[in-house]
Amino acid sequence: RSSDLCSIYHQEGSWAEVVSGFEYEKARKLGVEGKHIVFNGPDKTEKDLTRAIKEKAKIHIDHADELYKIIELTEKLNLTADVAIRVNMDTGIYPKWDRFGFNYENGEAWQALKRIVINDKLNLIGLHTHIGTYMMTADAYRVAASKLVLLAKNLSDQFDVNLEYIDLGGGFASKNTLIGQYLPAEEVVPTLEQFADAITSELLDFATTPEEMPTLILETGRALIDDAGYLLSTVLATKRLSTGKRSIVIDAGVNLLFTSFWYKHKILPAQEGTMQTENSTIYGPLCMNIDVIRDDITLPVLKKDDKLVIHYVGAYEVTQWMQFITTRPNVVIVMDDGTVELIREKESIEDVVRNERLPEKLKSFKL
Repeated sequence: RSSDLCSIYHQEGSWAEVVSGFEYEKARKLGVEGKHIVFNGPDKTEKDLTRAIKEKAKIHIDHADELYKIIELTEKLNLTADVAIRVNMDTGIYPKWDRFGFNYENGEAWQALKRIVINDKLNLIGLHTHIGTYMMTADAYRVAASKLVLLAKNLSDQFDVNLEYIDLGGGFASKNTLIGQYLPAEEVVPTLEQFADAITSELLDFATTPEEMPTLILETGRALIDDAGYLLSTVLATKRLSTGKRSIVIDAGVNLLFTSFWYKHKILPAQEGTMQTENSTIYGPLCMNIDVIRDDITLPVLKKDDKLVIHYVGAYEVTQWMQFITTRPNVVIVMDDGTVELIREKESIEDVVRNERLPEKLKSFKL
């Protein structure tokens, strides 16, 4: 997550959603107040939770052990914690994302909520779910919203608890097409308007007046940023495979484009080409047979040093880069006035070995 891009989102009014102490610290260093941090994830240390409680972050409890630890810490600190729970549920999507949070169908979520509302040091402020990733149907969000609304209504009716927000999580698809998907993503992925209709139609049934309605929180990262990312690569070589098929070797591999394992990225020449085209395979520079960027793509005839533009690569690329065989390149941002700014420098060997330590006894040896 680039600090520059996060800063843009924060300037536009976005909060920070984090899932580790590291991400929490990064958000705070970018100037995000604790009250504007949603703290998710199953691995919150005692140190993380203590800080989140003190700074009034919104802690989304993932499991019973975490709930008990928060109760223990609030007693120790003599402070009240702002909490929500993550709820997993059946929305008709497979595979179910039931490893996170408390289950809806078996009553686990309701039991956790009852434990929270009877504790005077826990301030129940919301409900959260995250039903999947790259969602291809908006109806699953309708189901999820209806179940969270029912929990919220029961809390209001039985305990007079009125929630501040309902968090429907993320999973909204981008314009990238999945491998094995016949039609392009633009033709099959629901629009943001369809997602919005599915979610809000259920939330509108929650309250009689707008003032009574909880705030809706969404984690829209990929859907907003993926389309903004492009990777400029250079052709290193072209050659024929044993089958006669043309292959193109470029200087960007799966160490930079991890999502090539499940996306058919759009790839276009960056220069004028010939009218002649040919079905090709694009390989990265890594010494692994799995370093395939696109297995089948029709492109004009290319030569060494030609450029290819690969998109959309704005989400889950930089965060999953690997220091493997090659170093990682510059990252730039094109500002709204057309100027280009460097926001991450390419790596050097010094960057790669900076945290390594060589024991004295290994510094000199005889063969």
